[in-house]
Amino acid sequence: QVQLVESGGGLVQAGRSLRLSCAAPVNIVRINVMGWYRQAPGKQRELVATITSGGSANYADSVKGRFTISRDNANNTVYLQMNSLKPEDTAVYYCNAQIATTIWSTLRNYWGQGTQVTVSS
Repeated sequence: QVQLVESGGGLVQAGRSLRLSCAAPVNIVRINVMGWYRQAPGKQRELVATITSGGSANYADSVKGRFTISRDNANNTVYLQMNSLKPEDTAVYYCNAQIATTIWSTLRNYWGQGTQVTVSS
């Protein structure tokens, strides 16, 4: 079972910044797309940003210009730099990765445990 370990959430005032990290095991054969999703109370989980192994990034319209996703392929880690945070960014943020655990495996989706981000006004 692959475990994605997240860190970096917390409570912050509006306008401030936070950086989330998510690390996959280093012995993974292949990681394709990595990304961040979030789920606010009473709402469905939504995409925040994704990044391919080649570094191509995709963002939700609501975070464009404020959030930046990046990854360190050597350490199987993905980051989400969140600037100019707003109260509506408050949610549990989940890391996601498409992973093949062996050379014979197909890619499967794996999720982190979630980290709470709370932005106060």
